[in-house]
Amino acid sequence: MRLRSLLFVPADRPERFAKAAASGADAIIIDLEDSVARANKAKGREAVAEFLQSPGDIPVIVRVNPLDSGETESDLAAVLANPPAGAMLPKAEGAKSVGLLVEMMDGAAIPVFPIATETPAAIFELGTYRDVTTPLMGLTWGAEDLPAAIGAATSREDDGSYTSPYEMARNLTLLAAHAAGVPAIETVYPDIRNTEGLAAYAARGRRDGFTGMMAIHPAQVPVINAAFEPTAEEIAHARAIVAAFDAQPDAGALQLDGKMIDRPHLTQARRLLRSAGETA
Repeated sequence: MRLRSLLFVPADRPERFAKAAASGADAIIIDLEDSVARANKAKGREAVAEFLQSPGDIPVIVRVNPLDSGETESDLAAVLANPPAGAMLPKAEGAKSVGLLVEMMDGAAIPVFPIATETPAAIFELGTYRDVTTPLMGLTWGAEDLPAAIGAATSREDDGSYTSPYEMARNLTLLAAHAAGVPAIETVYPDIRNTEGLAAYAARGRRDGFTGMMAIHPAQVPVINAAFEPTAEEIAHARAIVAAFDAQPDAGALQLDGKMIDRPHLTQARRLLRSAGETA
């Protein structure tokens, strides 16, 4: 499953579901947590349950409420009859949290998608995701709940970049996802109108090793998709690297266009071609 863009939509706004599904996103995340007031949780569950009866071709992920909220079991009861492609777990704290959610699902084979950095304890559990045997749909992070949890004034510098603690949380999530062998998904970009800033942020994510990104508005989807799509030049260069090693399979290092390439370059080239839908 390709996950360049994952678009959030509130569970209590069912009139937006079809628009979100038609946005071009690779998946939609129907949210039963932060974007739905407690008084509207039941309405949101009913809307999700109805939508999952005929969701169409796009993968649907449902973000349930945190394990300590008293809402999670009711969320799951609403979706288990027609299971979604994944269950996003906010405020996850490593493998133990995944295991607890799986127990609540009572044997339903729904991949889990943890948001992995929303509590202080979560940071110290990031390495445990590689030990999870339940399928993980990916791993992502967030920079809103954690500063609230530790009493920080903000997670950002004046120029919009993250302060040191949240940059660390981002980096550790990226490495934890790759250690677990699952997609690393960049967090949302909150400034909906700033298309240029979004493009730069998404490009930075791809540069650093994230494979996709979450969106909060349909207008963000094409920008994110473009950022996580290999360019024609990148594909051509990757093909050339693969061809060079195919021609000399015993070589450890080669020259290509006057530059040295070695086995790590071959690994990167094959990964890029797979992301472009080619067999490397």
